[in-house]
Amino acid sequence: MSQTINRRDLDFLIYELLDAESLCERGYFSGQGRDIFDPMLDLAEDVAREHFQACAEAGDQHPAEVVNGKVRMIPEAGKAAGIMFEAGFVAAGMDSEHGGLQLPFTVASACMAVFQSANIGLSGLPLLTAGVANLLIEYGNGEQKALYIPPLLDGRFYGTMCLSEPHAGSSLTDIRTRAELLEDGTYAITGNKMWITGGEHELGENIIHLVLAKIPGGPPGVKGISLFIVPRYRVNADGSAGEPNDVSLAGLNHKMGQRITPNCALNFGENGRCTGYLVGEPQRGLEYMFMMMNEARIGVGLSAVGVGYAGYLYSLEYARERAQGRMPDNKDPANQMVPIIRHADVKRMLLAQKAYVEGGLALCLFAAMLVDEKKTHPDRSARQEADLLLDVLIPVVKAWPSDWCLEANKHAIQILGGYGYTQDFPVERLYRDNRLNMIHEGTGGIHGIDLLGRKVMMKNGAGFRLLVREIQKDADGAAAHSALSEFATALNRVVTTVTETTEILATTAARGELNRFLANSSAYLDMLGHVVIAWMWLKQAAVAQARLADANDADRQFYQGKIQACRYFFRWELPKTQTQAELLSGLDTTCLDMPEEAF
Repeated sequence: MSQTINRRDLDFLIYELLDAESLCERGYFSGQGRDIFDPMLDLAEDVAREHFQACAEAGDQHPAEVVNGKVRMIPEAGKAAGIMFEAGFVAAGMDSEHGGLQLPFTVASACMAVFQSANIGLSGLPLLTAGVANLLIEYGNGEQKALYIPPLLDGRFYGTMCLSEPHAGSSLTDIRTRAELLEDGTYAITGNKMWITGGEHELGENIIHLVLAKIPGGPPGVKGISLFIVPRYRVNADGSAGEPNDVSLAGLNHKMGQRITPNCALNFGENGRCTGYLVGEPQRGLEYMFMMMNEARIGVGLSAVGVGYAGYLYSLEYARERAQGRMPDNKDPANQMVPIIRHADVKRMLLAQKAYVEGGLALCLFAAMLVDEKKTHPDRSARQEADLLLDVLIPVVKAWPSDWCLEANKHAIQILGGYGYTQDFPVERLYRDNRLNMIHEGTGGIHGIDLLGRKVMMKNGAGFRLLVREIQKDADGAAAHSALSEFATALNRVVTTVTETTEILATTAARGELNRFLANSSAYLDMLGHVVIAWMWLKQAAVAQARLADANDADRQFYQGKIQACRYFFRWELPKTQTQAELLSGLDTTCLDMPEEAF
């Protein structure tokens, strides 16, 4: 059974909802169009199915391990990743001057989502490598770009980002890794990093680590963090890998999912010979890394969508083929059993999955379109608005799919019944694989604080007000369709409630009651996330409704599915926001007030 994202859905989002072809009217994307986008999507599907999906089960059953001091992965992993590099997908969205294909980020992200749905663990290594290359393109000096970017994009070098440390976890304020300036202008790196995906393996000639560290004498906290290139092997002037750079493997973390790839604890400078190269200016490391992290957060959202989508498609096909039971109005045992897809509760679980994964995919690709807008829109104010809107949405893009597409995987297991819990079927693996996305690039709690404490309040609430205006504009437009007026009215009503709730919270922050202000920020994230996904569904339903009358039979069924999923989300999911708004508006302190000793 196929586990890659529905191509008709991708075409709908790219061409009908987002109109990515219109980007080709801009100079940066000139000469491109659907005649280029479609073959790239076709190739992504072929490579993902034949190479990534084909080794997903083997990679789970035979996870990365240490053999004779080296990290060993299944041989199919290196071949699959190599084909992905060779086909140009890692460099798909990068400038042509750096060897990229200069595709819109919207299209490149759609291609990446196909790989993520096929094998999330393996696709993470090229994705991280692309992130390292992008950061160096933005902030590296000329020598660094020339030395590292070509081998990163052709797969000779892989990349990682090294942020967390064993004692500090997500609290980057407390990192201890040091970088001491040497006479030749390089830095001696010493410290320990934890949870490093792809920190050690033999797929390429070298691994380029981007390491956060503090230069002695700098300011305390996150303001004192700088960013360094730390190669696994020092890189010779001709670009080849040279002598070891005193980066050693401390051990592998044995995860419940995404087991095909190594997740490592690394030691830097155990022997005093680890050399790092400063990226940009000192004490701006976290600022630089956020560029990579924001890109990675869209990637994590897409990862969660991809794995949730894979489970949805598998359980959908299973439900169509599995005969069991009879309908309530026809219980005669002499009658044949019916496919379980006919049972209302199975349809409920399938509709929930469809609403979560297709809504999440629309959000992630919408965010990718904002990246294209802020980079290439000819109007400066439009670029600024795209950047502002993206800033507000990034926590939702990462966290909402991570929560709710995991819920989709839960439903997929349930639809398969007892079989869903066995290793004979992929849905239990997909659940384990997706569970990691709730941790990757920041927990939901961290993103709740980021959303409410920073993004919603930044620039005196300008980003939040822009989001509200965009939602209301689309709701008013959808109201022109009588079939959608119920949903347009509901969305406008909920946006008013959320706005009022946000004002109450902002007043609390203005009074200096910061602990109370942020106590329930994860609930705020979930509430606003549901509103944003409802917006995405109304946008999709409006396009589907407009095209329904002239559609052929296959497209008519597709569009009807979109409208029905919109209906499900508005009637089953969006009402949950009312309870959350009441909790938040009441400034509930139940969790904040719980004494530690009372647990």
